[in-house]
Amino acid sequence: MRQSVALNSYSVKILSSFLSPVTTAIVQQGTLKHGTVLVAGKTWAKVRFLFDENGRPVREARPSAAVEVVGWKDLPSAGELLLEVESEQRAKEVVEWRNYEEQRQKMVEEQSTIELKQKQHLEQYRKEREGLDHLSWRQRKSALYRANKSKFTRTSERTQSDELKLPLIIKGDVDGSVEAFLNILDSYDAQEQCQLEVLHFGIGAISENDVNMAEIFSGSIYGFNVEASKAVQQLAAKHGVPLHLHAVIYKLIDELKNELSAKLPPLTSENVLGEATVLATFDITVGKKKVPVAGCRVQKGQLDRRLKFRLVREQDAVWEGSLATLKHHKEDVLTVKVGMECGLSTEGNVEFRPGDIVVCFEDVKMPQVTSWDPGF
Repeated sequence: MRQSVALNSYSVKILSSFLSPVTTAIVQQGTLKHGTVLVAGKTWAKVRFLFDENGRPVREARPSAAVEVVGWKDLPSAGELLLEVESEQRAKEVVEWRNYEEQRQKMVEEQSTIELKQKQHLEQYRKEREGLDHLSWRQRKSALYRANKSKFTRTSERTQSDELKLPLIIKGDVDGSVEAFLNILDSYDAQEQCQLEVLHFGIGAISENDVNMAEIFSGSIYGFNVEASKAVQQLAAKHGVPLHLHAVIYKLIDELKNELSAKLPPLTSENVLGEATVLATFDITVGKKKVPVAGCRVQKGQLDRRLKFRLVREQDAVWEGSLATLKHHKEDVLTVKVGMECGLSTEGNVEFRPGDIVVCFEDVKMPQVTSWDPGF
């Protein structure tokens, strides 16, 4: 989009935005009218309604007036500058150009990061190679393997066999690429829950031997600037061996982080759905047994008989488990909502006291993400 895009003589500053497609703005210049086409950030609007500070509809707003603007395709961010353009087509062009510029700038920044990392890896590579120049590739490979093996397996010597591990096979187009990848792996914290093990590394295309080794050890293959033939890809798919190939190293690292995260057990958090206060206690006879029952009133949310419950007395949890019954009046129910009274009994003999709090909750499992930050 060229600089000649027509903008009129006023602009507005967004103060806040809401869940609905409405923004509150203050006119700074010119007159904002019904039907005007506006652009803000990477979205646009054709003004359908204007409301003043008292919520009354108005046809236009002059400088210093605060108005609510309705008609946005998507909500702009708070603080964005609003500009008027002459048509909806021009608004779309402005938004497309801004999206393009954002993506272009992001690519420039990513390329700068890549070049910086490549420079750092090259310097580290040359430094490590200073004492190995007199060796053949096979001898250098053996020396590097011994060095890196001590880095990535030192923790496994003191861990139990059932701990989480991710065995890796690493391949690159040249020895410098492989060493660069290993240098990045060196930043992985040995105290992470999932241990990294480098089974094998080398140069050249992914081979059937690589796939077979990965299958045996339940490992994954990571290739930087290398290819895998169709036959090798089919073999990896057949045996369920993850095969990650990229020409951009940070994308390869992102896939490794995702795989590490997938290995970690989910985190469990508690979601409280409701609370009730015990108002009175009494016993009922079921068969030949007396069952303690609590008469309660729901103070927050709702109680759901299918979920877990906790009995809290003076801020201490005295019982946790499941309900045997949940009744509203004399009817068995699954849920009781806020403000309603109910009677409940637990599985097992639990002593209720007036003033106790009954908490209804559920355990929610959330995926865990590795805390490893290689710097990309």
